[in-house]
Amino acid sequence: MTMVSKDVQNMLVQAQSYQQQLHLILTQKEALNMQVVETGKALEELARPGSDDVYMIAGPILIKVSRTEARKDLQSKKELAILRIKTIEKSEAGVKEKLEDLRQNLAKAGV
Repeated sequence: MTMVSKDVQNMLVQAQSYQQQLHLILTQKEALNMQVVETGKALEELARPGSDDVYMIAGPILIKVSRTEARKDLQSKKELAILRIKTIEKSEAGVKEKLEDLRQNLAKAGV
């Protein structure tokens, strides 16, 4: 095997690794986006008039909490998910940039 073909082979392996990372990142991002949507819907429900007490899931049980406590907890979870999405988006951009660089280098190598 010539040196060039080893380099190309290494770039292909690296590109595959970046594609797997990107897939994982996109899966995590989608899950967090779903969490934000679901939390937003729950916050909308809490904004409707009703009893002051609500029930929240805590592991395998339901716990009776006040609307205010539930609202604070859900808002905190939503904000955390949004922050995590922003962090994941930065990782996504970095991986996409590395993948594009590899694709350009592979194109230059004639692959």
